[in-house]
Amino acid sequence: MHHLKPLSVLLLALTLGACATAPAVRSELPVERVVIYRNGVAYFERQGETRATELTFKVRPDHVGDFLASLAVMEHGGSSVRSASFPLKTRTAQPITFDEDGEPIPVPEDTSLVDVTLALDGQRRTLTVGYIAEQPVWKPSYRLVFENDRPTFQAWGIVQNISGEDWRDVRLSLVAGAPISFESTLGVPMTPVRPVITDHGEVISQVPVGESTLSQAPPPPPPALSEAPEEESARERAPMAKRRSMAAPAPEPKQLREFSGSNDFYDAPAGSGSMVPRDGGPLASSALQAGATRYDLAQPVTLPNNSATMVLLVAQEVPGASLLMFAPEPGVPDSTRHPFRVARFTNATQGLIEKGPLAVFEDGAFLGQGLLDALSSGGEAIVPFALDRGLAVEQEHTSTVLSARLSRIEHGRLTIDRDRVQRTTYRLRNGGDREAKVLVRHPLRPGMKLHAPPEGTEEQVGKGTALVPAVAPARDTHPLVIEERQPFSTSADWFSNEADAAVKAYLADPRANEGLAAALREAWEIRNRIVKARESVQRLRTERDIVSRGAGETRAGLDAISRSRTGVAELRARLSSRLIEQEKQLAALNQQLVAQELTINDDTVRFNELVRDLRLEAPLEPTGT
Repeated sequence: MHHLKPLSVLLLALTLGACATAPAVRSELPVERVVIYRNGVAYFERQGETRATELTFKVRPDHVGDFLASLAVMEHGGSSVRSASFPLKTRTAQPITFDEDGEPIPVPEDTSLVDVTLALDGQRRTLTVGYIAEQPVWKPSYRLVFENDRPTFQAWGIVQNISGEDWRDVRLSLVAGAPISFESTLGVPMTPVRPVITDHGEVISQVPVGESTLSQAPPPPPPALSEAPEEESARERAPMAKRRSMAAPAPEPKQLREFSGSNDFYDAPAGSGSMVPRDGGPLASSALQAGATRYDLAQPVTLPNNSATMVLLVAQEVPGASLLMFAPEPGVPDSTRHPFRVARFTNATQGLIEKGPLAVFEDGAFLGQGLLDALSSGGEAIVPFALDRGLAVEQEHTSTVLSARLSRIEHGRLTIDRDRVQRTTYRLRNGGDREAKVLVRHPLRPGMKLHAPPEGTEEQVGKGTALVPAVAPARDTHPLVIEERQPFSTSADWFSNEADAAVKAYLADPRANEGLAAALREAWEIRNRIVKARESVQRLRTERDIVSRGAGETRAGLDAISRSRTGVAELRARLSSRLIEQEKQLAALNQQLVAQELTINDDTVRFNELVRDLRLEAPLEPTGT
């Protein structure tokens, strides 16, 4: 794609169609440098040689405050700026006039320029004056070009000049980041209201009571003689020039790193003016902001008023790839069944990449367009640019509660840990002739954590999602199972199935405490006997209920035939024999029940005595199974 090869500067000469705008600042010094930010201001530098005693800037009234608040003077030659003066405009009452309908006619706004004059000493010098003024934000636009599976990232910046004057051969810089800026009213006179204090004189209404103490230490020695007064007198007698030479030397101006084509700050050229006054005191605040990424164009730029330019800022290979990502978006209904084609790459540049549109190209073809979010140096971006309907995705969700682990044993009470489990199965149906590499953006449920995630899974910190890789074979279906778990604690009965599973798991763990494990084994033998005895009691009770119902039916039959007078002797004898047998069975069953219940009671007392002194303060860490 030869038309996307790196270019130094691309001038679009886009006519903005805006009406003529008066410059915010006019001066005989031409504009030499413009630094544009993304917060609605730009830093301008004007530079030229002069030997006048005054240098006048004509400033729009609404920009006087900004001009004075950010004025920075850089001298090249050893002279000095003595002052910056400007006239004040006071508001006077304007008569109100009315139109034919009786409506008040608005008073036209005063748009005359204000003269801000710098007083100079008349020596020849090269003078640079910097200030900020309103300026449309520069707009980023990006390209990602894949050639032989190697992506090249391009960053372009669109600059619009509606300043009211042409920029000719200016050094242009674009800053990614927005320093704090605000409108200032330094040019507007203001007299604050002061509090009024009335002097009533001094009257002592009560005589204070003094205190005295007895001295218990010898008086201090008189102060030693010092030559400081003579030194001070000598210093006062010294001429002004000598006194200045006795002062500490002014600090050297801080040099910035040289700009080498990367996104970095540039070094001030040799012989450039310093923004630090020669007497060591601050003259004006710097318009350069540390910590921001600034793009300095290598070649001067000419940009007429009411036009725009598009300049190439970055063009370099970056680590990245084009792949599929299943990430449903509410605004794209089909994305609930089909994945996006995305560009994934790392910001290998040295600076911040601002938010902006990204166009993706591959092998000379336009593939799509996406929106790139702000990306710091070293950060990674995933930008969807198309929808791929050659692969379909189905989802299935199931939930359950798994496992039981000993959590705490205290005062004979048992606490166990369990896991709420949520399984999500993604079935990737690939209808193409090639296998497809897919990233699934899986939303993580609050409070849950991924359990044994597939290799290569990336949890996106702060976003509540995870990127899970999968490979869908050609013309086949691939299931991707993602499991999340959330542990919770609950009290448990020693004789419950959960308690039995938790204790057995603890006893089988080689990390278990030996003393506690031995006591638990002894207690669990008794517990198992109790469980078996309870099961036996339940069977005996069931059998007794059956025999008892049969004996009741037999008695009812005997009662019924007792009213018959003939032909029932044999039946009566059979029923009587059956009832006797049933009553014997009931007596035996009751005897067995009593014996079993006595055994249960004895073992329960032993068990309670054993577990009462058991103590487990912290659970074993889960093994990941």
